Amino acid sequence: MIRGARSIPAREGDGTRAQGRCGKISSSVSSIDLTNHFLIAMPNMADPYFARTLTYVCEHNDQGALGIVVNRPIEMTLQALFERLELSLKDPAHADAPIYFGGPVHTDRGFVLHLPAGDWQATLKVTAANSGAIGLTTSKDILEAVGRGEGPAKMLVSLGYAGWSAGQIEHELKQNAWLTVEARDAIIFDLPADERLPAAMHLLGIDYARLADQAGHA
Repeated sequence: MIRGARSIPAREGDGTRAQGRCGKISSSVSSIDLTNHFLIAMPNMADPYFARTLTYVCEHNDQGALGIVVNRPIEMTLQALFERLELSLKDPAHADAPIYFGGPVHTDRGFVLHLPAGDWQATLKVTAANSGAIGLTTSKDILEAVGRGEGPAKMLVSLGYAGWSAGQIEHELKQNAWLTVEARDAIIFDLPADERLPAAMHLLGIDYARLADQAGHA
């Protein structure tokens, strides 16, 4: 596991992003599957961890959800991470790639979102409808392969992840905290970080800047 974890972490109780601020979720909240969807934070999102974020949902079931924030780079490069992990990075093309804040849970651990999913020691495979499988890997072998120039074709490396307890996302959707849309891997892997949120909004036919301005004058 990158920085010590051995597998995708359990979501039962340890992944709630708001430490229970939503309280007990009613069993009447309808269940939906947001796996392979974007969560787009509404402009009125007050939580500093998620304000103006775009989150890719890697898993969503009756036990909760797990996602990676994909538009918030931090002040760390892949080269710096490799040095911290005492790994060699032979491919200079990746040296300046930014590391991302993936969410507030386990921020001392690395999570690699990548395409294709491949065959790594600890990978959660997320099936994308039109472009094969995106993988979320937590084992160190993927970074070792990147260092040798044998890693996945596309990747995003984060520290931490976002987690929700059972029914929490459904509850927050009812509170209009998020918009959702089926994800596009090109938005995650091919666009600059600052263009990903408005691009996801564009999938819904919404201009994020205009929506934010309207919210500011509400």
